[in-house]
Amino acid sequence: MAALSLSQSIEDTFHRLQEARTAFVPELVPRELGIVTNVATGIATVSGLPGVGSEELVEFANGVLGIAFDVDPGAVGVVLLGDYRSLQAGTEVTRTGRVMDVVVGQALLGRVVDPLGRPLDDKGAVAGTERRRVEHPAPAIMDRAAVAVPLQTGVKAVDAMVPIGRGQRELILGDRQTGKTAIALDTILNQRGKDVLCVYCAIGQRASAVAKVVAQLKVNNALEYCVVVVAEGDEAPGLAYIAPYAATSIAEHFMEAGRDVLIVYDDLTHHARSYRELSLLLRRPPGREAYPGDIFYIHSRLLERSTRLSADRGGGSLTALPIIETEAQDISAYIPTNLISITDGQIYLSPTLFELGILPAVDVAQSVSRVGGAAQRAAYRAVAGDLKLAYAQFEELESFARFGTRLDDSTRKTIDHGRRIRECLKQAESHPVPLVEQIALMLALAAGLFDTIPLETMAAAETALRLATTQLAADLVERFTSAAHLSPDDRAATLAVATAALLPFQPAPPAKPGAAANA
Repeated sequence: MAALSLSQSIEDTFHRLQEARTAFVPELVPRELGIVTNVATGIATVSGLPGVGSEELVEFANGVLGIAFDVDPGAVGVVLLGDYRSLQAGTEVTRTGRVMDVVVGQALLGRVVDPLGRPLDDKGAVAGTERRRVEHPAPAIMDRAAVAVPLQTGVKAVDAMVPIGRGQRELILGDRQTGKTAIALDTILNQRGKDVLCVYCAIGQRASAVAKVVAQLKVNNALEYCVVVVAEGDEAPGLAYIAPYAATSIAEHFMEAGRDVLIVYDDLTHHARSYRELSLLLRRPPGREAYPGDIFYIHSRLLERSTRLSADRGGGSLTALPIIETEAQDISAYIPTNLISITDGQIYLSPTLFELGILPAVDVAQSVSRVGGAAQRAAYRAVAGDLKLAYAQFEELESFARFGTRLDDSTRKTIDHGRRIRECLKQAESHPVPLVEQIALMLALAAGLFDTIPLETMAAAETALRLATTQLAADLVERFTSAAHLSPDDRAATLAVATAALLPFQPAPPAKPGAAANA
């Protein structure tokens, strides 16, 4: 009986297999294959692939990805996105049927990834499943809103004289080693607790410099609301080229979800050089400084994606801080002038000020924010409105006074006041100053409370005043951080606290001529 049952089961099984074999109809799937004909630094020339589209992603036999950059009738110029040393003539290439995209979403917060979304830290694979194209059209004009909400950087010189709003594009430029990255990092650190997500994009940087930035973010507990996208200097130029676009797509995902996002491109000089290298290798015609003719367009289409969305689109914002390196203080070079014309203002860092120890080395005369006071709180705007003009006048008079000219009392007072403004604007790296403390400092400066304090005690006096802001009433602090205007009572209350805090640093009044004799 058992043998009969086993025989029946075997017959049923073979019968089902026969039915499945009869029902199976083989389906031919066409697949386009290409052959590598030439490999150079970061690019490959491929024959075949007749249906490939511009900027389509292709895959080589060894797993390296590439972007179809030049699509000609007889050959395809491919920008490589990985190690090209293992490629050689004859290697097969296949189409993927999709354009370059990157993983996006909450899973990226606190992570360090490359432009392809591959993890560079020790936290394992990125868990996100949603992807977004790296090249994405900028929001339409009707989908944008005016820039009216400030993005506090925590840097006194910037917040007071070159204010930045959420949705603005503010260029940071200067020579090497003048503190450009430091200002961007201080801005990231100052977003802690302000519901602003940050994306730091390192383009062509040394691995040691990137590791230092990541370590600084970790130490200050800022990595938890940051995404770090890294294309190191020793990697393929194609990765450096797509890095800012991939980072922007990651930031755009949060912006379209209604979040406020800050993105730092460090720096676009390396990005432009990578694109120039790729274009020359692909034999595109060179233009000024050997850059291709569309170098302006690659940066404008990148930065146009930074904006503030209207309420109908969620009200999110994407604020961009692109960084550019100048040579010998030449801000009229090709790439700097391109980006100055694209962005909404610039912060210029002077090597001369840096060498004098005036840090951050913001050159007020050559720095500007085209959004202006609209990107400041009403209370801040009331106390810092005339500061830039007073500081610019001081710099002109100070340079004039170096000739040994005899100065009248009014000019001498202007110079003394300007020197105290300069001392108050000095700031240590990685120590952003909160908004309330900045307002108290600017109000004390405008009222002349620092004018009689010796320069050598200015740092201590400033520290005392900042500590004294904890004595301000809670409702007053709330009005400072809101859109409320600065009332005369609020001004008087703040000045009273500032006067008491600065009293120990005021010089003693001179003794009367007869006082010593009478004693």
